[in-house]
Amino acid sequence: MAGEGRVEGSGKSGQLDFPRPLTTVDVVIFTILDDSLQVLLMQRPAGEGEPFPLSLALPGGFVDVTKDRDLAACAARKLREKTGVTSPYLEQLGSWGSATRDPRGWSATHAYFALIPADASVLANDARWFPIRGGRLKDKLAFDHGDILATAIQRLRNKVEYTSLPAYLMPAEFTLPDLQRVYEIVLDRPLEKSAFRTRILAADMIEPVAKMRRGPNRPAQLYRLKKGGEPVYFVRTFNPPE
Repeated sequence: MAGEGRVEGSGKSGQLDFPRPLTTVDVVIFTILDDSLQVLLMQRPAGEGEPFPLSLALPGGFVDVTKDRDLAACAARKLREKTGVTSPYLEQLGSWGSATRDPRGWSATHAYFALIPADASVLANDARWFPIRGGRLKDKLAFDHGDILATAIQRLRNKVEYTSLPAYLMPAEFTLPDLQRVYEIVLDRPLEKSAFRTRILAADMIEPVAKMRRGPNRPAQLYRLKKGGEPVYFVRTFNPPE
């Protein structure tokens, strides 16, 4: 990041003559790993003048006006740089801005959240997965990234109640119990097996593949997410257990 800048002019040429805030995009990247919801974090550099040196932070950075046609393009670029993949799901989360969130000057960030399968990512050297426990991250984050992450966790949980978003966290092929388990991990509660299966199959969001998963128990049908499928919105939420 750079410091706050000023572009001065007479106004006749269309140039600005007032200070401009720092403008960044941060991305909350979720996956399921080791049977838990995890978020991707970076370690801040320790160079001179760097705020929050060596602290953990969300992946992100400045908007590059020569590369990014819009905020979503910037978020997608940051995602590719840090994970090596294009997320099957990327959603704008909100904006945070103030004169105090960055010690280098007035700063505004536009946050997104992304969902990726754990087996699809090739992480940058300074990126690591951190588990979310009880809906929280125990580690303290730089800037106001803790607030951004908390908002993303709540947004994801709320939307999982009535959408097919967990399907974007799945590997290329999976069973219905695999998918149910991912729902349960994100929601942090069990779901009734028969009702879950009925709802998912009725939503027409997945399709069977021509093979079974074999193991110590009876063979299980494998499924995949339908190509080009948009998120499915259910009529009812998943009811909590009585």
